[in-house]
Amino acid sequence: MKKIKVTLIALLGAGLFFTASAQEYKTAVGVRLSSSNAMVNNAVSVKHFIKPNLAVEGLLSFGDPLAIGALLQLHQPLSAQGLSWFYGGGAYLAFIKTVNTTTQKTSTDPNLGAQGVIGLDYKFPNIPLNLSLDWKPELNIVTDINFEPAAIGLTARFTF
Repeated sequence: MKKIKVTLIALLGAGLFFTASAQEYKTAVGVRLSSSNAMVNNAVSVKHFIKPNLAVEGLLSFGDPLAIGALLQLHQPLSAQGLSWFYGGGAYLAFIKTVNTTTQKTSTDPNLGAQGVIGLDYKFPNIPLNLSLDWKPELNIVTDINFEPAAIGLTARFTF
């Protein structure tokens, strides 16, 4: 049991300090589609690498709720060229329309929360296309405490 723990800690430590380039592009813009009821679900996605293996992704979701989110992602390369896995976290701010049933008046309530992410990222070698499949659970903290665990999304981006 002790050998397994030491091995897992060593692998985790090596992964955190691995400096090989995990990305094949610098900036990408596209659309993230999700079937869940997350605050930040179907959204415009902008991803930018600030270091070879560290990216910032901004998400803007239109509709109800209107939401903006940001994620910091650590990328680690896999054996296939252009393929990496990533994990990270961030926060979001969403605005939900609510209707008072007695007065029939609508109001907009702000919601603030945290989000995590883990997924796969693939950059096609000869075309400027990036695909990403991720799991992005959300924890709403302000106004309505709620957890959305089923936020799986597919993102297609044009790379620069």
